Amino acid sequence: MTILQPFKTEIDLKTGVFTPETGIIKRYLSQMRSMFADTDAVERILADEGDRLLYEVYVTKLPEEAGQILHCTTIIHPGKIGSEFHMTKGHYHARREEGEVYLGLSGDGCLVMQTQEGATDVQFMKPGTAAYVPPYWAHRTVNIGEAPFVFFAAWAGDAGHDYGTIERDGFRKLIVDAGGRVEVTDNPKYR
Repeated sequence: MTILQPFKTEIDLKTGVFTPETGIIKRYLSQMRSMFADTDAVERILADEGDRLLYEVYVTKLPEEAGQILHCTTIIHPGKIGSEFHMTKGHYHARREEGEVYLGLSGDGCLVMQTQEGATDVQFMKPGTAAYVPPYWAHRTVNIGEAPFVFFAAWAGDAGHDYGTIERDGFRKLIVDAGGRVEVTDNPKYR
């Protein structure tokens, strides 16, 4: 295991921005075009507006190895693709036996989870909500509000990420705007 010096990071609880700045991952609609159920809406937005920034992740630069605790903040910008709210790609951990903890910092969102055996769960989040992702559960977050949804996450350094399974199969549940109310519905594209 890599021996590190102790350090601290200041986090703006409203915006999720780290100081000092660390690694930043930005995900755009073009990178997630197959994740949304309404492919016509995706193509229309890309043609009319250009590429839309969906979310940003501020990550600490730590070795991805046993013993480390990786952590980040994620900012999901408000908006919809068709009736589906902006969301993260979602993933399983490469080491399925590892869990994760999320803490809502600002805005409103939800954590969508599923197991490979077919169980699903949705936890609604707001500032101060701590949500636990147990081992073996894939997870994705969704912004269901009008402001950015910002949360803090921490997980085992050697957990890894399996985005490929979600890219191939999708999530069983979608979070959509059903006439001004948030609804959890089946994903017609789920395999």
